[in-house]
Amino acid sequence: MRGRGTSDPRPGEATFTQTSCRCRRAAGMMGGKERVMPFTTEQFFDLFTRYNTAIWPAQIAALLAGLVILVLILRRPSWNGRVIALILAAAFLGPAWGYFLTRHAFINWVATYYGYAFLAQAVLLLLVGGLGGRWTFRTEMSRRRCIGLALFLFALLLQPLLGLFAGRPVSQAEVFGVMPDPTAVAALGLVLAADRMRWLLLLVPVLWCAVAGATLWTMGAPAFFVPPAAAVLVIFLSVLRAINPEGR
Repeated sequence: MRGRGTSDPRPGEATFTQTSCRCRRAAGMMGGKERVMPFTTEQFFDLFTRYNTAIWPAQIAALLAGLVILVLILRRPSWNGRVIALILAAAFLGPAWGYFLTRHAFINWVATYYGYAFLAQAVLLLLVGGLGGRWTFRTEMSRRRCIGLALFLFALLLQPLLGLFAGRPVSQAEVFGVMPDPTAVAALGLVLAADRMRWLLLLVPVLWCAVAGATLWTMGAPAFFVPPAAAVLVIFLSVLRAINPEGR
């Protein structure tokens, strides 16, 4: 029974309020020790379901935007860098506002800063590529650019399926431009595939891939290694490119 003047919360509202007030333990175990997180595994993945449901069918628009990027890279018009930068900036705004700042922050206060980082990445893309025009994709396809493009396609088409392989429902699929992990991995691939290396554009995606890997490991997700592995690969190839600019 509830006292007079109180009302029942809407579905999911009580979970957010209670979780923002106290720390919960993640369900995963490693070496017999519990790993402390400010939310449970169920809350973490249930947030995916509610977010995807709330914004549907934005996921389809995001996938189509990713395919536009692919076409622009393959056809190589002179203005492709500006448009790709604008699309990718919009892709970072999606997780920044729709996921981190307005949803994830209710179960994890640190998510506010994640949102600010993704907003900063969107601004960088606008300044470097959208307005500055210093991000281009016009040279012939090299081995490095092919790897970058393959990484982008993995984030766009295959990474959303990883949750299904782990037994999670399709409502928890992580889509480019909607969820942070595939958006960061896609950005890493595009930075690697660009004509010139823009190290500043690597900072936020690399840092997020480290955070995502640690979080998924704590959650016991089988594919926890995917984001950090993508970051390590891109950093390694980028360093090789800096050492040998003429290498393909």
